[in-house]
Amino acid sequence: MSRPAGRLLTLFFSTFKISAFTFGGGFVIVPLMRKRFVEELGWLDDQEMLDLTAIAQSAPGPIAVNASILVGYRTAGVPGALVTVLGAVLPPLIILTILSFLYDRIRENRFVDMALTGMMAGVAAVLCDVVISLVQNIAKQRRWFPLLILTGAFLAIRVLHINIMLVLAVCGLIGALEARARTAGKGDAA
Repeated sequence: MSRPAGRLLTLFFSTFKISAFTFGGGFVIVPLMRKRFVEELGWLDDQEMLDLTAIAQSAPGPIAVNASILVGYRTAGVPGALVTVLGAVLPPLIILTILSFLYDRIRENRFVDMALTGMMAGVAAVLCDVVISLVQNIAKQRRWFPLLILTGAFLAIRVLHINIMLVLAVCGLIGALEARARTAGKGDAA
């Protein structure tokens, strides 16, 4: 098996497995993708994964699919993006098709209700882990400006109840200006 084909198979089966066992929304996929592609395979570093997550979150569409496409593209180009999107969407498509046939039988089952309640608690824990990991990465780099933006965005949404779309737009603009200032500063030093 050639190396590119092996990489594509690894991408497909990795995203398929992650997608099949990810419950609770798109952000839950981020730590699993980080573990697989950064820690286990070493195909990305933490900063790349953080950047891809930010882009995936900012782009329209489900973050899990967006992140899969970006990781696939970054590691194997267009074919990688195609196999990772297929790997990411097939499990939910299969599961939802099966559940749609069984919905009437399971919707009032108390064990199913208890299982879903338990999954919600697990999802909350995974999301907290993602936030803590991302903040720790930024703090290790001693980049205080992003931490200030994070705190301001949290307060704007949670305390001031500002529309999240407005907060995202402002954060994106600030991030673009900060990146431009950083690259301009590096150009001056050269």
